[in-house]
Amino acid sequence: MLPSPADAERILLEAIFTLPAEPCPLAEAHGRVLRAPIAADRELPPFDRVTMDGFALRSAAWAAGGRRFRVTGTQAAGMGPLHIKADDECVEIMTGAVLPTGADCVVPYEETTRDGTMMTMATGVQTAAGRSVHARGSDCAQDTVIVPAGAWLTAREVAVAAACGGATLSVGRRPRVAVVATGDELTEVDAPSLAPHQIRKSNDHALRAALLAGGRAANVERFHLRDERDEVEAALRRIVAEFDVVLLTGGVSKGKFDFVPAALAALGVEKKIAGVAQRPGKPFWFGMTPRLTPVFALPGNPVSASVCYRRYVVPALDKMLGATAARPDWVALANMTPGHATLTRLNAVRLSSTPDGRRAAHAVACNTSGDFAELVGTDGFVELPPGPAEAAAGTIARYWAWE
Repeated sequence: MLPSPADAERILLEAIFTLPAEPCPLAEAHGRVLRAPIAADRELPPFDRVTMDGFALRSAAWAAGGRRFRVTGTQAAGMGPLHIKADDECVEIMTGAVLPTGADCVVPYEETTRDGTMMTMATGVQTAAGRSVHARGSDCAQDTVIVPAGAWLTAREVAVAAACGGATLSVGRRPRVAVVATGDELTEVDAPSLAPHQIRKSNDHALRAALLAGGRAANVERFHLRDERDEVEAALRRIVAEFDVVLLTGGVSKGKFDFVPAALAALGVEKKIAGVAQRPGKPFWFGMTPRLTPVFALPGNPVSASVCYRRYVVPALDKMLGATAARPDWVALANMTPGHATLTRLNAVRLSSTPDGRRAAHAVACNTSGDFAELVGTDGFVELPPGPAEAAAGTIARYWAWE
């Protein structure tokens, strides 16, 4: 009995090992997976930071009836704090500056008038301690973990790392990936001529693009193997020895020239998965070499290859990088969507949203699992467990984004 997609994912994740961490300069850390948490190296903000241009003064002086104040200085961001020594004093202050000692609030320019060295608050203006002040330590205390290990480093996390002095970060080492296309019918994209029975290679280019765009590989090399048993086995022997991950497309079904499973078995690759109860992508294959290199053999049909890559290869690579598992994503179907009585259906969808905040998935009909042109303009696919021949509009389904 073939495993369900959930069971297949569990099997492969149990077999996958996490690669070691490596140091990475902050300038190169975007798109990497953090392996050591980023903590605040001091209180944030590290001082009482002014949030409005205006005048810093003592709120107690205003409470006592003071409305005119003598301007004793001007303080810009980056300056050390000036000092207010008396109730009738104030300091002209700029956004981002440290609050002068002896002051506890800021009155914006718009609520004041100035005549020489004197500032007068407008009638009816009120103030209080803490006004327009971002208090020291109010964001987080020193040593508070702000970015946990396992996070993907985007611009937001990089900003935090920079603010906390993270010039070098510990990140997951990205694997070297081989993408192997198999089949005599395949030709290079720039082949000078194309026979009617031939097709240009697309799966290997698509997989390479997805790996590099997602930041899940250090480098990706493409290979093409003809449908010759000895050639397949000899080439795979070299490839599995040189790369951290091997992705194959084609040659995994039950055809007379589908040599990949037998060749992998001859190389000592332990078969973990040989087919999944799903459509498309039923022939998906997964195994581990004796040196624990994961080998994924994806179906040759482009839609099947794309679905299996996103459904199984991406979670496996994320574990290798040390990334925190992504939270499940769910959508409501916008239209009647094909199902299957015994297989999980993975249907390409296009998302839409409404002004009231609802998100819906519109199923896109692919002519066959080779109809990769229909994937253009789609956002991902939904996963429908075995059941009715059609899932009704409004059905809630697990959603997988392509990217």
